[in-house]
Amino acid sequence: MKRAEKYDRVSVGLITGFLLPVITAFLVYLFTHGEQSLAGYLKRIVDADIITHTLSLSVLPNLIIFLIFNRLDMLRAARGVLGITLFWAVMVFGIKFLR
Repeated sequence: MKRAEKYDRVSVGLITGFLLPVITAFLVYLFTHGEQSLAGYLKRIVDADIITHTLSLSVLPNLIIFLIFNRLDMLRAARGVLGITLFWAVMVFGIKFLR
């Protein structure tokens, strides 16, 4: 069994598509926090009303991983990334319009 076949599962795409935005958001925090704690940083984002902008930018790397899975013909994993990206989009719209 090839490596691509081994990881060509929807669950791999779901996990990757969920964790990559979380890691991206944490990296943004690490590079832009100054001397603030994580709670203070999140409060500043909420107070500035840019939580949806931050979430949207954090989900952007999912596009790259989707294209990589697609290029490697790992279509089940790409389907998982697409599904979780739609979940993130629903969260962004929910926060934006229900707030």
